Amino acid sequence: MHILIVEDETGLATELMHFLAQEHYVCDWASNGREASEKVAVNRYDFILLDLGLPDYDGLDLLKEIKSTDYDPAIIILTARGALEDRIKGLGLGADDYLPKPFSLLELQARMQAVLRRKFKLQSSSVMFHGFEMDSSSRRVMHGHHEIVLTKKEFDILHYLLLHKNRILTRLQLTEHIWGNILEDDYDSNYIDVHIKNLRKKLSTYASTDWLETVRGVGYRIAI
Repeated sequence: MHILIVEDETGLATELMHFLAQEHYVCDWASNGREASEKVAVNRYDFILLDLGLPDYDGLDLLKEIKSTDYDPAIIILTARGALEDRIKGLGLGADDYLPKPFSLLELQARMQAVLRRKFKLQSSSVMFHGFEMDSSSRRVMHGHHEIVLTKKEFDILHYLLLHKNRILTRLQLTEHIWGNILEDDYDSNYIDVHIKNLRKKLSTYASTDWLETVRGVGYRIAI
């Protein structure tokens, strides 16, 4: 996933980015509200970790700004502000969860996974589709007893399309998800097309891939 970390404590932000990168997430960091506002305006993030105690912005105002965008990222509030009123306000404004500082990185990861399961109506880390099984925890794709060996980017593209099944994702959306921030001038690169072609080739060895649809001039969709 493409994640924005909004955190003014450099040490904590660095620790979060290092940990999440090891878990195969693409991370951006904003150290203040102004920078976060600019990043939210030009990127479609999958997940935002939001500190309420920013030096130049009320975190709750930034939360309102995020929720007014035309996309719906998952949001966990990370803050030392322990007042019950702040928690209630944050959740009432649309945050998905609230984690007070200090916190365990493993607990954060567990909460992020729980939020994603709720958001995408997943019962577990394993998803069945058209005779295939994808496990996001072990990062394996199986067809029966056969494992299909995918590259990291092939797995990430397939996983992202599955999370948004029956919805058209543009090449720009897929590129931002896999590589993070890019210049819009690069949106028509053929990187995504090459990875989709390789995915189809590997998966079609075991079953039809007609469900992985190309929407001409727009992008791709997995039909379930």
